[in-house]
Amino acid sequence: MKRREFITLLGGAAAAWPFTARAQRGGKKLPTVGLLGASTRSNWNHWTAAFVRRLGELGWIEGRTVAIEYRWAEGSSERFAEIAAEFVQLKVDVVVTVGSAVAAVKQATSTIPIVFAIAVDPVGTGIVASLARPGGNITGLSTQTADLTGKKIELLRELLPGLRRLATIANIGYAGSVAEIGEVQAAAGKLGLDVIVLGIRRAEDIASAFGSLKSGVQALYVCPDALINANHARINALALGARLPTIHPFRDYLGAQGLMSYGADNVDLFRRTGDYVDKILRGANPSDLPVEQPTKFEFVINLKTAKALGLDVPDKLLALADEVIE
Repeated sequence: MKRREFITLLGGAAAAWPFTARAQRGGKKLPTVGLLGASTRSNWNHWTAAFVRRLGELGWIEGRTVAIEYRWAEGSSERFAEIAAEFVQLKVDVVVTVGSAVAAVKQATSTIPIVFAIAVDPVGTGIVASLARPGGNITGLSTQTADLTGKKIELLRELLPGLRRLATIANIGYAGSVAEIGEVQAAAGKLGLDVIVLGIRRAEDIASAFGSLKSGVQALYVCPDALINANHARINALALGARLPTIHPFRDYLGAQGLMSYGADNVDLFRRTGDYVDKILRGANPSDLPVEQPTKFEFVINLKTAKALGLDVPDKLLALADEVIE
């Protein structure tokens, strides 16, 4: 078991105070970060805490040496353009968001630096030209989610040796999720598995997607994006009601009722986003900052959900897990 402890930023405040005093005496506006949260404040709370904490370690104390404007799209892609336009009007110095919202921000500005803390496939979805040379005003961190697809299906098979039919739920309005559906189908096809796609575009589509499930589906593969993030608790509840074990891309999506997750440590990615913002606020050009990949991955099993589903988790899987929720 591991616990994340969130510490205060007071330790860095004293060191940053002289800079703050000078900025105030000069009457200058604080450097401003526009944070476009694609999901909800509560779902992002521990991610933004890691980001703010890292900024503090680098001398950027919220409210003293840097201002952060928070906006929440609540999982609605229609809000992205509205928030992006607001940030342009506010003349923020850098926008921090995630891959699903980058296109809207990019359309609103070609000059304000954009840093994505999480992006499924930034090259494949056209966010950047390449990882090494992103170009333009955009850079950030890739989750490499699609590269882990086969591993997640293998974990499901280890839990369910008789797995034959797999459902996957994804926002088909997001290019990254569409690409991942293809990866799921390819990986499952090699194992002789049938794949049923539950395509959604709005939160209202989730219940009907589950209602369309045919008999024989044995597990659910969840593709990440802002819509899924904002509604993962509902998806988990419906999956549990349908007696479907779930495999998620991130630990954050498990909540109380998801079964397993395997993927990048998003808290670490948001922490590293602070380094990008620090460099940009000190004059770096985003086009000169390569897109980085995850260095920390985590496999998590929720034994409470396994028990509710009547599943015995093999010792081999328990041994592989970075965290076991009991």
